[in-house]
Amino acid sequence: MTRIRYGIALTAACSAVLLTACGGGASLSSTGGAAPAVAQSSAAEAAPPSAARDESAAKEPQAQRTRQSAGGLAAGVDVTQQQRQVIYTGSMTVRAEKVTSAAQQAKQVVTEAGGYLSQEESNSAGDTEASALLEFKIPTAKYPEVLRRLGAELGKQLSLNQNAQDVTLKVADVESRLKSAQQSLESLRTLLKRADTIGQVLDVEREISTREADLESLQAQQKELATQTAMATLTLRLVGPVTVVEDPSDEPAGFLGGLKAGWKALVSFTKTALTVVGALLPWVAVSLPPIALVVWLLRRNRPRPTPPATPDPETP
Repeated sequence: MTRIRYGIALTAACSAVLLTACGGGASLSSTGGAAPAVAQSSAAEAAPPSAARDESAAKEPQAQRTRQSAGGLAAGVDVTQQQRQVIYTGSMTVRAEKVTSAAQQAKQVVTEAGGYLSQEESNSAGDTEASALLEFKIPTAKYPEVLRRLGAELGKQLSLNQNAQDVTLKVADVESRLKSAQQSLESLRTLLKRADTIGQVLDVEREISTREADLESLQAQQKELATQTAMATLTLRLVGPVTVVEDPSDEPAGFLGGLKAGWKALVSFTKTALTVVGALLPWVAVSLPPIALVVWLLRRNRPRPTPPATPDPETP
């Protein structure tokens, strides 16, 4: 009995010792995990400000590289806006009380804007049926203002058609080809100075002549494009109070349009033919009687042919 009690007491004592050891190990392990964190935070708090700035400065290039890689190649491209090159053309029809006065006023308006008259066709049949066709070159900056003044000051505006053509790419292409031609021509002239034989000189001069012709053609194209983009073209048609003006949009298309055009051509041909006949008829009326008289006299004086002799009947 004493042994049993001693065994139970010994077992309880061993269990108590084991539990105490496990609890101490757990507390030591938890304390050891927290101690480095506390030490790290204390070290961070104790670090000087210069060290913190150096660390942030070291991290900035890496962050910048990350943003650039995320932004792609488009982030490093500088986009420059090129000035657009546009050719403006327009046509306007105005009904005026006096076509001649309106034409003079239109010329004055365009001249005040810095433009000029490039072509003119007029018909002064009368103030009521007169007409005029004027073509103006107007600076692009003043083009809208000139349109407004011509439509409001000359008379009643009947129609207005405008067109804009962007030739920016064409202008850039001509300029690029012009620079290449100039560089090529300079290289050929340098090569001409180094030529040793007559054959080489002739070949280089022939090539220089060809390149000079191409260069002059490109320069002419560049000049024409510069003129067209700098000056807008306006075709102004002035008509009298009773002049009939046909609107192209009202003309039928297809079969009816062809039939109408054919009828107009037939009427025009008939009028022309009748005009020619009317012009020749007096001459025919005057010259026909003398011609008939001459023909009658010639026929009258012409000798008549002698009839052949009748042979005598043979006697039996």
